[in-house]
Order: sequence, then C-alpha cells, then structure tokens
Amino acid sequence: MPVAPPSYCFVAFPPRAKDGLVVFGKNSARPRDEVQEVVYFSAADHDPESKVECTYISIDQVPRTHAIVISRPAWLWGAEMGANEHGVCIANEAVNAREPAAETEALLGMDLVRDGHNELDILVKKSWAPNREKISHKTRVW
Repeated sequence: MPVAPPSYCFVAFPPRAKDGLVVFGKNSARPRDEVQEVVYFSAADHDPESKVECTYISIDQVPRTHAIVISRPAWLWGAEMGANEHGVCIANEAVNAREPAAETEALLGMDLVRDGHNELDILVKKSWAPNREKISHKTRVW
C-alpha cells in the first residue's frame, strides 16, 4: 500500500508577519487532479435536534454555525483547512496509521476540521489538544 506524502501546516505571528496579521497555511497531499474548492458559508441558526449530513454520516447540528471560508476537495463535506469569522484557523495533516481502518462509515478527519470551527469554544475551554489537526487563534497554536 503506498504511503501518502506528508502535509504540513504553518503559522506566522507578528512580528514575523507584517501589519499585525497572522498567516496560516498548509500544503496538500491530495491527488493533483482532484478538484479543490474554496467555499464561503455564512453564519446560520439551526433548528433544535436537526442533523447535518457530513461526508459519510449524519451528526447532530449545533444551534448556530459560524461563518467560515474553507478549502476542500469538491466531493466531500469536510475541509483541508479553513478560517471562521472569529479568526480561528484549522487544518488537517496526513497521518499514516499502522492499523487498518474500521469497515464502518464514520467522520473523516476533514469533517472534523470543518465541524471544529463551530465547536471550538468548547474545545478551547477544555484545553483540547488535537493530534491530527492544527488550530491557531490570535496568539496560540494547538
């Protein structure tokens, strides 16, 4: 089985980044002929107990989603990377597992990247330490 090439994230904070800006980016290990979209989703309120259709499964929808800009392969719901209206940036990095994937459908890492923009308040309060996603907000990187 071929091993996926590495993908890396980077963050530059002032004074390394000009004009007090934070620069966040990543390279992609996706196939070169796969269509990548840059998509904006506005903030929205959702009905209680509503569901959101992710790439392979449905999960509970949060009451309010933040406005986000994401980069994603066109065929899936999730995202390679993105930023929300509060300046929170999240991206995934390729991880080569030693154990085979489960045969059941589940959330993809890229689904977690997109959903993380809406759950970040909870994650930050719990001092969440992701092992496959990189998150930055103003002056911190997790």
